[in-house]
Amino acid sequence: MTQTHAQTQTATDHELKTSVTEELSWASNVNADHIGVSVNRGAITLSGQVNTYPEKSAAVAAALRVAGVTSVADEIAVWSHRADRDDTGIAAHARQALESSASVPHTVQAVVHEHQVTLTGSVPWNYQRNVAGRLMENLPGVYSVQNDIKIVPQLPFAADTAKQNIRAALLRNAQVEADHIHVHTNGTEIELTGKVQTWAERSQAGHIAWNTPGVTKVHNNLHIAP
Repeated sequence: MTQTHAQTQTATDHELKTSVTEELSWASNVNADHIGVSVNRGAITLSGQVNTYPEKSAAVAAALRVAGVTSVADEIAVWSHRADRDDTGIAAHARQALESSASVPHTVQAVVHEHQVTLTGSVPWNYQRNVAGRLMENLPGVYSVQNDIKIVPQLPFAADTAKQNIRAALLRNAQVEADHIHVHTNGTEIELTGKVQTWAERSQAGHIAWNTPGVTKVHNNLHIAP
């Protein structure tokens, strides 16, 4: 890298750090004073400590909203001296939350250890897996969530039809520029390759792929090329 290029990259990273810091300060559900931001060629590292898991998730989401961010390394710790629930109390509320959800089947279980919730079991659709994860993230006293729920579809998977349907969905979606996205299938798994301009576009493309009947896994290998 030439000195001029290195100086330009440093300037760009400095501007990106400023933008991410401002976005964190703008987010009403994040205390930006407790979060550190570092940047290396568009890759963001967030550090520090927050009181709740939702605040941690909100900080990552805020960083991903900033144009020019290529990736986010989440090193934020969750800890609160006000968390008065022990593992037994968290487990009881986790079970209650799962049982009262209309979206999560009773095949999902939650185990709590040192304020970390581990979800296991199986569901037919990925959105159910995501709902279960969000329910756990919002429980007071939870510091981290490990979502090990497996997708066991109830509908058959047809690779050729899946590729056609995903491609059609990408083309008609206003949030996605489909020209540079490629769809591949391997068994019941889908892989997305190519490039998109933002993390929001990458996320939307992955969501479209997950809507495919019978899919068990989506490998979102789209890279960000602003």
